[in-house]
Amino acid sequence: MKSHWPWLGVSMVVAAGVARADGDHDRKVPWQQGRAFERIATFPVYVNNASASDGTVAEIVAVSKNGNTIVYTDAALGVIGFLDIASPHMPIGAGTLEVDGSPTSVAVMGNRYVLAAVDTSDSFTAPSGHLKVFDLGTRAEVATIDLGGQPDSIAISEDERYAAIVLENQRDEEVEVDGEEGGLPQLPSGALVILDLVGAPQSWTLRSAALTGLSAYAPTDAEPEFVDINERNEAVVTLQENNHVAVVDLRTGLVVDDFSAGNVDLAGIDAEEDALIELDDSLDGVPREPDAVAWIPGGMERRRGWSGIEWPQRQVRNLIATANEGDLFGGSRGFSIFDRGGNVLYDSGASFEEIAVRHGHYNDDRSENKGSEPEAIDYARFGDEDYLFVGSERGSFVAVYTLRDGRPRFTQLLPAPLGPEGLLAIPKRGLLVVSGEVDSVVEDDEPFGVRSTIMIYRLQGGMPSYPQIVSANDAGKPIAWSALSGMAALPGQSDRMLAVWDSFYDQGKIFTIDASRKPAVVTRAVTIQGGSGDFDNEGIAIAPDGTYWLASEGNAGSRRNRLLQTDTLGVVIDEIGLPAEIEACRAASTSRATLASGFEGVAVVPKARGYLLAVAQQRGWNYTTPECEALDDNPAADENRDEPRYSRIWLYDPSSGEWDYVAYELEPLPQSASWVGLSEITRVGSSFIVIERDNRTGDFGELKTLAKFTFGEAADGVVSRREKSVYDLLPAMLSSNGWITDKPEGVAATPKGDVYVVTDNDGVDGWSGETSFLRLGNQWKLFH
Repeated sequence: MKSHWPWLGVSMVVAAGVARADGDHDRKVPWQQGRAFERIATFPVYVNNASASDGTVAEIVAVSKNGNTIVYTDAALGVIGFLDIASPHMPIGAGTLEVDGSPTSVAVMGNRYVLAAVDTSDSFTAPSGHLKVFDLGTRAEVATIDLGGQPDSIAISEDERYAAIVLENQRDEEVEVDGEEGGLPQLPSGALVILDLVGAPQSWTLRSAALTGLSAYAPTDAEPEFVDINERNEAVVTLQENNHVAVVDLRTGLVVDDFSAGNVDLAGIDAEEDALIELDDSLDGVPREPDAVAWIPGGMERRRGWSGIEWPQRQVRNLIATANEGDLFGGSRGFSIFDRGGNVLYDSGASFEEIAVRHGHYNDDRSENKGSEPEAIDYARFGDEDYLFVGSERGSFVAVYTLRDGRPRFTQLLPAPLGPEGLLAIPKRGLLVVSGEVDSVVEDDEPFGVRSTIMIYRLQGGMPSYPQIVSANDAGKPIAWSALSGMAALPGQSDRMLAVWDSFYDQGKIFTIDASRKPAVVTRAVTIQGGSGDFDNEGIAIAPDGTYWLASEGNAGSRRNRLLQTDTLGVVIDEIGLPAEIEACRAASTSRATLASGFEGVAVVPKARGYLLAVAQQRGWNYTTPECEALDDNPAADENRDEPRYSRIWLYDPSSGEWDYVAYELEPLPQSASWVGLSEITRVGSSFIVIERDNRTGDFGELKTLAKFTFGEAADGVVSRREKSVYDLLPAMLSSNGWITDKPEGVAATPKGDVYVVTDNDGVDGWSGETSFLRLGNQWKLFH
């Protein structure tokens, strides 16, 4: 079968002498075989709490043996929460339990007990913690077991004979050791504790497995981070800051294998936080410093019974996969696969970063740190296919790989909650569960922001619905894109358009998008050159002479609202500002809240000789000086309103240099929103389409619409609410089954009238990076 995504030729860098993971061209990835993971539900964690205004986070997730109950940790509230997923497309909050401390991890023993690891430390030098055991059915507390240190990760063996609990006894990042802030050693050392699950929980016994004396760096202070157990009851433990990995036999409590996680030389990454995405930097000798770890299969074994008869082969998980997030010195921006002797069988090199860039999920604000930060990793076998899932904390995505003989092949990217922390595959039900730890109340004390969520995905038939837009290669690297704003269809082409990104990035760019493919493909990017700079490009239109006009949004400070004329190579030909009296009124106004919302789109208006430019102003401007009252967007009767009911569509004539405008009546303010405004304007035939929206995401977003009108209906100088036709974007946005963005930002109408909408992912800053590219159909059907 021919690939529908030939541009996703992501190179997989591997250790010298090891076969390339993408070299197995005969293997069909699951979506080529008609299967892909699809998000089917998103559960906002605040719904499970007594008050929606409480800060809440979902970090680690576990599942009952029957696959019907999810348990998650919520350190912000000091609870563990329960989620009924008997119907996974409709998860139901099932309450929370207090754990008398800060839960760090959780596991479920069969369908009987919930084991929650809880940090109760008062200081770094006197770490403490306990294990809370609850009855899953009754939610009654069964036992509290003192762990003798500060716990982190917990895992239960498949045969339910052992629980392995990491005691991290974490370091103080502000203490200086040998000239290194946060350096080691900082005693007491961490360890692995083993719980023998024999009898009732009150009789379970605890043993300790020492992890000191193993690593080259700080051997006296082991800093274990994560644990996973294979079918042989061997626990693999990452010692993150020590850059080391150990394997412990849970029966004996002895370390049976250990090795350094080693260093990586990285090329083709972005290592500078300069508000640009450029994959042209290198870093040498970067310690991997792995966080999460998973046993993965490396072959088959035949088992021999007591009679000498060999049993059928079974798959053996004897290879080790690590997510190399980094902490103290390192973070190699990818993941690795080792054998038990520490030999590197595979390393993703820069390919994980390339995946983030290609899909618009790269966070440049982390370039000088650890890039996309792969923090979580999980393995599971679905049917006859082995999968490896790698979660990016800073890119808010999960990269899905298939495995064969320990060799990964990238198959798809899943949009994830903001700051994904927990990954949990439930193969018996065909599900993947991902939890996100970032919550707007915790971060910014904002109850109507992006809340912590748990997302559920199912492996099912059909092509994946995400991504909806990706980029092609340029000179062997993916074209960097993100924060898409205004769009415009290319004249005479049925499925190609231009787009711009906004001021999240220092260099303005104009992108060409090929929408004839699914997903749509960014095929070209040109940099805007010249002009006075400091542009915030929010809209683009194509003039009859083939030049481009861009709408650059001003702010409440010194950046002015401007129209930029460029050639097709992005060279600025002309800059046009607003009339002097408007600039003077903006400068004199003492109330500046709405002045930060300016030009948000531009469209060409043909006329007998030449053309006009229609420019959407996002929110109404309310001036405070008496001499400017007649020039603002508040009618006299509304002068005491902080948020004007009207915005405006500016009209500029390039031939005469004259400005005019028509007022635009905005929809009423939804209950949770602080404003409603315009985000784009485009022409379709003799009509115009604007995006009209509120400023809320997810559950709190109520108004996301396209509004269509003609200037003929505005002969009185006003586009009133009754003079526009409205198409509700919410159903299309909610069809992703995710936490929707507040920002549908770009709309393009092709010569045939087909309408496309793109959302702005805010440069993956405070947003998950998810971008929707919506194909809505012909405008006649939308506004029928």
